Amino acid sequence: MGNAESQSAPSDPRFVSASRAFTHHELEDLRSLFNSLVSQSQNNARYISPSVFQPYFGLHGPLGDRIFHLVTQERQDQHLTFEDLVIAKATYEKGTKDDIEEFIFHLLDLNGDKFVGRSDLETVMISIFKDILCMKDSEARSSSDQDIVNIFLNAANFSMHEEGCTEESMSFEDFRSWCTHVPSVRKLLGSLLMPPDSGGALSQHELEDWMLLYHSSVNGLSFNTFLGNISSHQGPSVLIIKDKEGYIYGGYASQPWERHADFYGDLKCFLFQLNPKASIFRPTGANHNLQWCAINFSSADIPNGIGFGGQVNHFGVFISANFDQGHTFSCSTFGSPCLSKTNRILPDVIECWGVTKGTVQGKNDAVKGTILERFKEDRHMLNMVGLANSSE
Repeated sequence: MGNAESQSAPSDPRFVSASRAFTHHELEDLRSLFNSLVSQSQNNARYISPSVFQPYFGLHGPLGDRIFHLVTQERQDQHLTFEDLVIAKATYEKGTKDDIEEFIFHLLDLNGDKFVGRSDLETVMISIFKDILCMKDSEARSSSDQDIVNIFLNAANFSMHEEGCTEESMSFEDFRSWCTHVPSVRKLLGSLLMPPDSGGALSQHELEDWMLLYHSSVNGLSFNTFLGNISSHQGPSVLIIKDKEGYIYGGYASQPWERHADFYGDLKCFLFQLNPKASIFRPTGANHNLQWCAINFSSADIPNGIGFGGQVNHFGVFISANFDQGHTFSCSTFGSPCLSKTNRILPDVIECWGVTKGTVQGKNDAVKGTILERFKEDRHMLNMVGLANSSE
């Protein structure tokens, strides 16, 4: 019994309204969760304490403190009631897109000063890497991973210059624009109150295996070798280019790479950039010039090579059949800008990864130093940008 306070009829109209967002079964599940966490809080079965709430949801440090503060409606009493839990989850998980994004935006304001600065965002990103993606302390604090944090920060705009704020801050519109460029960050931030046994924030698509099909430093900068290596893979693939300017970008190919005299592919294709900032560019519907794979054509109107978007000789991304040069232009197909420092691409490394449904053991171990290897077993960088849920 011992839970009389939370069992009594609530008078808060917000709770009454929030309750309507759940089925009877869902409310019972929330009640069971609340009672379980209360029993661990050692406070005479009245409320959930921060010391129980934060470890249960796997949130620690400033981010854990801030979400507990928001869920308890900023009362500062360290008491999370059943009504608090229902109201928060109704807003955060059942609310409109605007409701959810406003909640997340307030969540990013870690010290509650009404400003979301670069330092707030940096702390949140480090917490995501460490607590949600379960990176080790040594990994989270390494210089290479700090570089990755900076890549996500560079994708954000801080347009506000408020008196009393020690750094430039992010407006709500800045935040929403950032979410469109790094949608999986938005997805993760929208999943923090999911129970740990519900499968986590990453979908099944995000847990698919990746198999390295081609790596230029091992296989050589050879178009024929590239085609030979990928010919047996019939699923989606990810082409990643690191050029001599240090920019990293590429495209998701939803269809196999096959010889065509014209554009092909479907609207699951997209372009992305990983460095110097993280962005993803999905089809706009302006045209269907999605994938390009021309092999052994003699016409100048059908340039041999692989690419994505744009138009012939003015692609969003294109690598010539010699694999020694290419180009990148802004294109209406994906609404993407030039993805490198200049329009000309001089490849340093080219990789192609096959996205597979099953588990591939040991296939990636033979090649060290891949572009993605520096970040959490090759794939988390792309998962964070949003490639992982591309096939949904």
